[in-house]
Amino acid sequence: MFFASDNWAGAHPAINERLSKESTRFAAAYGTSDLDRAIEQRFNEIFEKEVAVFFVATGTAANSLSLASIARPGGLTFCHTEAHVIEDECGAPDFFSGMRMVGVEGPAGKMLPENLIERIARYPQDSVHHGRAAAVTMTQATEVGTIYSLDEIDVISKIAKDNGLPLHMDGARFANALVSLGCSPAEMTWKRGVDVLSFGGTKNGCWCAEAIVFFDPQLAKDFAFLRKRTAQLFSKSRFIAAQFEAYLKDDLWIGLASHANTMADRLRTGFGSLNSARLAWQTESNEVFAVLPKASAKAASEQGAKFYDWLEPRDIPEKVGKDEVLIRMVTSFATTQEDVDQFLSICASA
Repeated sequence: MFFASDNWAGAHPAINERLSKESTRFAAAYGTSDLDRAIEQRFNEIFEKEVAVFFVATGTAANSLSLASIARPGGLTFCHTEAHVIEDECGAPDFFSGMRMVGVEGPAGKMLPENLIERIARYPQDSVHHGRAAAVTMTQATEVGTIYSLDEIDVISKIAKDNGLPLHMDGARFANALVSLGCSPAEMTWKRGVDVLSFGGTKNGCWCAEAIVFFDPQLAKDFAFLRKRTAQLFSKSRFIAAQFEAYLKDDLWIGLASHANTMADRLRTGFGSLNSARLAWQTESNEVFAVLPKASAKAASEQGAKFYDWLEPRDIPEKVGKDEVLIRMVTSFATTQEDVDQFLSICASA
């Protein structure tokens, strides 16, 4: 019963097999191998246009270097107040980009358009003392398991474009959002005005595979130097490419995300039938937030369940009682129906 995070899961067997195969051969280093080039072309096919792709090791690196690539002196980046980039990356995006994060409030983990407009207006381009608006970043799926609809992405994108700001998407759980919306990668990104994407694979079955995707290759003309200077150019980058080859082959990545989302649906349905527990709010990806009696959470933990206690968001629909606890549960490609049903059974009996 491992629900702490999807990055607790191992690597999918197909990805392990491809890594093992790659380990027995020689190939050119520093991203110049035939395999690296082939996977770059595969990204063009997935996104239905020519893109510039750069492999990095972690989601934090992907977000930080994406923002660094579009940074401006004195710049500010606007994101949701509880976004991963502002809450959980130890200031790395600020450090590498040289820009400050400015939080934008909104329910369900999503920036409210009117709040974004107001925040941007506080920092005009000639505001030398306070800094100037420079970029917008949105998390898809969000940090609280919700998803921006295509229309909502359009609105955020228009605000960014109206103010001359590039739009970055943190896609650590990109595949989970894609499956939930039932659209194509192109429809969720550049066709909506997204300029740069952090494309995550690690949370969805890879071992160590993240990519930065520029939808206008001109934006990436100097990025190779930035990646090298920040120690993210792997000499054996083909091992990231090999993971992506298996991950993207025959839409494995979509199947893995679909399974994780289905297991989350099973959890959501199960909590809805319990008298002793409730969903904290509705989610749409592979994250589930529930309010349990402390006794139930303790019983589940003692029987081997792994999950995280979670701080109450500012806009939680119903406050957590003194004898209750808010928990986060995340499903993965490796989550089974038995895991879900056992957890729910413990909650029901406790």
